[in-house]
Amino acid sequence: MEIRELSARTGLPAKTIRYYESIGVLPAPRRKANGYRDYDESDVARVKFVRGARRLGFALDDITEILAMRDRREPPCRTVLDLMQQRADEIARHIAELHKLEQDLRQLHALGLTFPTDDVDGKNCVCHLVTEQAGA
Repeated sequence: MEIRELSARTGLPAKTIRYYESIGVLPAPRRKANGYRDYDESDVARVKFVRGARRLGFALDDITEILAMRDRREPPCRTVLDLMQQRADEIARHIAELHKLEQDLRQLHALGLTFPTDDVDGKNCVCHLVTEQAGA
């Protein structure tokens, strides 16, 4: 199958497939006599794995290593499990940071409501609260 069919079957744009090939995430495909890429079912499975791993936030380097392990006939399952745990931990940290940011914004908003809203110079209004955050 050509790249347009691979794209249609995997939901990954042809441009992205070409990019992943260029950086080594996906191997260079076989070529037809006319130079067109020629993919088979194993390529469909590989691209679907890459798409799913990216959706989960796996780094391209990690995906490349997982696929290399598969190619060497080494089970990548432990690596995949470890990456899932790392990503979940990163997301939990990010959520905590976002909750803190939300609290800070709500507190600054409440305080800002006590300031005038017609200070063009921004010295005696809510704008100075934003400026103070740069030094925090």
